[in-house]
Amino acid sequence: MSTEQLSPGTAPPEGPPSPAVIEELVENARAHAAEFDNGDLPLPPRRKLAVLACMDSRLDIFAMLGLGVGEAHVIRNAGGVVSDDMIRSLALSQRRLGTRSIMLVHHTDCGMQVVGDEEFRESLRREVGEEPSWDVPTSMDLAESVRKSMQRIRTSPFIPYTDDVHGFIYDVATGELTRVT
Repeated sequence: MSTEQLSPGTAPPEGPPSPAVIEELVENARAHAAEFDNGDLPLPPRRKLAVLACMDSRLDIFAMLGLGVGEAHVIRNAGGVVSDDMIRSLALSQRRLGTRSIMLVHHTDCGMQVVGDEEFRESLRREVGEEPSWDVPTSMDLAESVRKSMQRIRTSPFIPYTDDVHGFIYDVATGELTRVT
């Protein structure tokens, strides 16, 4: 969904996906299992890499970075924001599963750029009668957002290996990946 289709306060179409979509996915999983040959991969990722990225469905992290199954932890959420849960996942990834390098990937045309934190929180309060315990941080300056995310990782006492933290912006229109310094 592009930002032209979304505006602040506008929700996507309501309703669950068609049952046919879920059944198609289950059938795909059966076909995958019939040809599955990765059952002997070790638990730690081979490249000792954790990638934090947005959940946007246009980002195929494995194809974009040329990664194979078992090579990296790919941790995703809305906006690729370094939330407490991302810190938790990174702490486990490094402290228990041996990753050492961290790559952040934010992207252009992100839905988080059109969702205002206070406006979204207020709409949730109105709809469900309760305020969420989490934030919806937004930023129109992608490079600054990446820098803040890298800083949050580097200053977290829970992340022991912070010498190899890198940030990037992926352009969804061109497929280009640009380093943020």
